Amino acid sequence: MPLSLLRKLEILADAAKYDASCASSGGAKRNARDGGIGSTTGAGICHAYTPDGRCVSLLKILLTNFCRYDCAYCVSRRSSNVERARLSVAEVVQLTLDLYRRNCIEGLFLSSGIARSEDDTMSDLVAVAKTLRLEHGFKGYIHLKTIPGADERLIGEAGLYADRLSLNMELPTEAALKAYAPEKDVGAMKKGLATTRSCIEAALGEAKPARGRIGRAAPRRFAPAGQSTQVIVGADRSSDITILRNSTALYSSYDLKRVYYSAFSPTGHPSAALPDIATPLLREHRLYQADWLLRFYGFDLRDLEQATPEGMLSLEIDPKLAWALAHRGDFPLDVNKAPRERLLRVPGFGVRAVDRIIAARRLAALGLADIARLAGAIGRARPFIVTRDWRPGSLLDDGALRRKLTPPAKQLELFS
Repeated sequence: MPLSLLRKLEILADAAKYDASCASSGGAKRNARDGGIGSTTGAGICHAYTPDGRCVSLLKILLTNFCRYDCAYCVSRRSSNVERARLSVAEVVQLTLDLYRRNCIEGLFLSSGIARSEDDTMSDLVAVAKTLRLEHGFKGYIHLKTIPGADERLIGEAGLYADRLSLNMELPTEAALKAYAPEKDVGAMKKGLATTRSCIEAALGEAKPARGRIGRAAPRRFAPAGQSTQVIVGADRSSDITILRNSTALYSSYDLKRVYYSAFSPTGHPSAALPDIATPLLREHRLYQADWLLRFYGFDLRDLEQATPEGMLSLEIDPKLAWALAHRGDFPLDVNKAPRERLLRVPGFGVRAVDRIIAARRLAALGLADIARLAGAIGRARPFIVTRDWRPGSLLDDGALRRKLTPPAKQLELFS
């Protein structure tokens, strides 16, 4: 008996929930008043929150969960005992438009199992985005998954209609991929990321102009929100430092906007090769914090390695605090004199807080109350800073400082 459209939606939305890389930040701003339907920004957008706190405002589905690959970690793998479904291009287009008109979504996140060939699957993904944009004037956000091994021309076309492209590396190391997804071609995955990067760079005018041309042509729109990837955490035995080392290489090699970390969760259709318990969400959270330190706070891998001698980030305290406690000799810092790069190392100080402090201290010497106003809660920062009217004294040398700064167990339970 054929499946109803509602049942297909239930099956394929459930299969897509394991992909974390669906944030819509960085999308091009469009206005429906210019003609067409939908808008990435503005009022009237409903957001749904997943149990682990992620904000999702996109129709997030697979075209199909039929797949000819048998990756151990994937709920849609060939040997998985799940109900299968397939949506046509027209059905996905209609669902997207209907849900947008009902104010349920602000866009579409579309991936797929590979039921036939890589090119056939990629062609269908492109057809959905192309139909929405050209036939229906859809101006909402579109995120497409690129298929490893698909023709480069298809990836080049996908970026003309999608705000963001992504290709999931899935596991932290090539060895893990060979062990849990032996049919996957790591070279094809890297080639897909490289193709998207080269298309983005060409669109931004970073490619050399044609000989004899004066200046450069206006950049054409190609995946304006860039590309991203996802790494599953805890499916294999890779340490946190190994995961971050791999992420650093991906950022530099493919100019990624984000590496998403997804804590492994048993799917209910387990593979004997994988753990039977879920990876704590707190581990995923610590990896995001460390990723932020590497990208925006001037830390490098050696800093994190020194604070994590066994290769695993602490689940009790955040990685910046762990580094500061391991380098107490670098503190306290005088907030009225220390350079920006040093202030970014103070636990509890974010990038915006540091910039506000630097701007304010040009006008007057800052006291502890001023820092509290500029940075918000300063409980973690107090032992590491000097202000006009505050010195930590022996607090920095207190052997129990780590325990005093460790969040209450109830707070940590939010990520359990």
